Amino acid sequence: MHKVALPDWAVERGRYLNAFATIDPARTALVVIDMQNVFVAPEAVFGNPHALDIIPAVNKLAAAMRMAGGSVIWTRQTVAAHPPLAMAPWQYDPAIPEVRRALTSMMPGSVVHALHPRMSAAPGDPVIDKYRYSAFACPAGGLESVLRERDIEMLLIAGTLTNVCCDSTARDGYMRGYKVVVLSDATAAVSDEEHNAALLNLRINFADVLGHEAVIRMLDQPETEENV
Repeated sequence: MHKVALPDWAVERGRYLNAFATIDPARTALVVIDMQNVFVAPEAVFGNPHALDIIPAVNKLAAAMRMAGGSVIWTRQTVAAHPPLAMAPWQYDPAIPEVRRALTSMMPGSVVHALHPRMSAAPGDPVIDKYRYSAFACPAGGLESVLRERDIEMLLIAGTLTNVCCDSTARDGYMRGYKVVVLSDATAAVSDEEHNAALLNLRINFADVLGHEAVIRMLDQPETEENV
């Protein structure tokens, strides 16, 4: 489990931009980034023990979101062979065996492309294939389409990697006008240093940063005229 170390000064500075005391579940989506076998399973190419550690927190938060009437959305990092979904050809060289293995792992239909079997995805949860680090940058536009259909105004970001796809999605969501909360104990990087560096920069500039238990308590106290 990551040792979260978010300085008080970063929390305070970020408070002027992003500090959310309430959550309206009906207009909130938990976006779970890339909790796939390829990033979670120990034997997979990018298997990460920190990602395994956050599974209980992610599942608990997903259950609380559904109970409160909120949305739960899952993404899967995906590789395509042809434009516009394919990445620029210079970015990954399949002639390198390690790169080829990674690309093959993230192709649709691969066992390791699937969500990890311990993830509690419900039948009604959208599962969106994304082809860029940011779910908003995907040419297919799947995430934004679902958010518009559900009139979502707030995003709760969980998943992996904190400093790559979670960070990219949180930044892009903020710049599109969404309220963004990043879950400090339901996101995972490869190291504590990368995890905390991402949380610090997100807190200062782009998002509120909260633990999953704090968010669950907020879901139990929906917005009213008295507490807004």
